[in-house]
Amino acid sequence: MILKKLKSITWPVALLMAVLAFGLAVPETSFAASMEETDSVHVTLAQASGEEAVNDPLESLNRSIFGFNEGLQDWLLRPIAKFYNANVNLTVRQGISNFLDNLSSPVIFANDLLQGEFERALTTFGRAFINTTIGIVGFADVASEFGIERHDEDFGQTLAVYGMGEGFYLVLPIFGPSSPRDAIGKFVIDSYLDPLGLWLDNTDRQNIEYTLAGAEGLDEYAGIVDELNQVKKTSVDYYAAVRSLYRQKRKTEINNGSILELPPIPDLSYGITPEDFDQPLAGVNPPASQ
Repeated sequence: MILKKLKSITWPVALLMAVLAFGLAVPETSFAASMEETDSVHVTLAQASGEEAVNDPLESLNRSIFGFNEGLQDWLLRPIAKFYNANVNLTVRQGISNFLDNLSSPVIFANDLLQGEFERALTTFGRAFINTTIGIVGFADVASEFGIERHDEDFGQTLAVYGMGEGFYLVLPIFGPSSPRDAIGKFVIDSYLDPLGLWLDNTDRQNIEYTLAGAEGLDEYAGIVDELNQVKKTSVDYYAAVRSLYRQKRKTEINNGSILELPPIPDLSYGITPEDFDQPLAGVNPPASQ
């Protein structure tokens, strides 16, 4: 739901971003090379360290935007999140989170199909059906109790599966770490795969749309605000740490792999990990090489 209004971005701009994403992808981490090494149907981005792994030509601008985002968090997001956690019952918060997750099912389902992941698409459909009916429109995650676990997919991941490189690192105002590929996929294309969002737009119900977007952002951020505060204290260069963590997080999501043992972060959030993927993470063992 977040950033649905970005669908108004002109297609020439989106096309330019796509060209940049392809052109600036690091050769060593290309889809073709990964496919040769793993014989997998999913994209595998090679782990790297040092300057080759950074690919951050806009670092000066990115750091400025990053500083703005941090200031916004300190001034607004953290106080609101702490108030929400302190004054709203845990059961209620979990129900809201379940409801918002259920609303994202059509986007996940569509990307499952686009990636040829028909088994995962069936899982997504089954979860949505069970939680919408038995789970009272999603407030109760009954599907998980039945052993049907949730997963995330977005069009940025779909583009990666079909060989599109991540391109250069990009920090978005408010929404944080991204790349041209992920910005196009998640914030432009996915809005067209969301039937509820399209209906709200077409029927001039933007007030509901903004309310859902705000609730999604608050729920996501409030769920990890304490962990973020802790990992921020352990970071020497917080910007570089966030950049590395975002790349690892997206790599795992694209590969549908095992969950990395990293601090939990939302798509618009921050965390910490070493720039060298082989180094330990503040008391957490590094992920095994794939």
